[in-house]
Amino acid sequence: MISSERRRRIVTAVHADGAASVRRLAEQLQVSESTIRRDLEHLDRDGELLRTYGGALAPGTGQRPAGGDTGESPFAVEREQHVDLKERVAERAADLVRDGDVVVLDIGTTTPLVARRLRGRDVTVITSNLGVLDELRGDEAVRLVVLGGVLRRNYQTLVGSLTEAALRQVNADLVLLSCTGVKANGRVVDNMAVETPVKQAMIEAAERCVLLATEVKFPGQGSYRLCSLTDVDVLVTTDGAPETTTNLCREAGGKVIRA
Repeated sequence: MISSERRRRIVTAVHADGAASVRRLAEQLQVSESTIRRDLEHLDRDGELLRTYGGALAPGTGQRPAGGDTGESPFAVEREQHVDLKERVAERAADLVRDGDVVVLDIGTTTPLVARRLRGRDVTVITSNLGVLDELRGDEAVRLVVLGGVLRRNYQTLVGSLTEAALRQVNADLVLLSCTGVKANGRVVDNMAVETPVKQAMIEAAERCVLLATEVKFPGQGSYRLCSLTDVDVLVTTDGAPETTTNLCREAGGKVIRA
């Protein structure tokens, strides 16, 4: 069986039940477990599946995978949570974008609120977030670049190797980065393996990193490390974020803005 056919059958099997173990897939396809693991890593990078310890999940299942990953809520649900805090952060973040800037807007529900505030501005916006696309698609002032990739319908994003490859061609002034948690030791984390390499590629593509993290992200959750507060140029947060953690950004020469 050629690898493309095997991977297609793996995706079908995982989506049918929402999850599958390496052992079960190996038995079904009559190949070694090491072959299945390599296939799952490939499919995770392309956004087809979510790789977990011992197996894989279908994106958007909402199940709790082994190893501490917590899954995610649909975009429509996340968008309605902590709206006031997100609006405040988005307002201050938009003020950091200067006319003529090239800005990368990350996956998440706060960055579309930033995009709304960039309407009519002489800026270039690069994104894999379809919520940002919806905000800016009709605006003739903003130059909008939409990255390619695999569509994650549950969270309205484009992910995978195509997205990462496109970001390697980008030279941006700043990235407005989202996350699911900021730990007490300053580690900035996310809870989705399929999004982590895209976010890391966005950081690499930009001269400056602006982290958007409301107080509910402290400590938040997530087992995939994106960066550290010591790598962040500006942290935009809200009043309830703990000083002991946010000071790590200041001590490394970064700026903390409380909205």
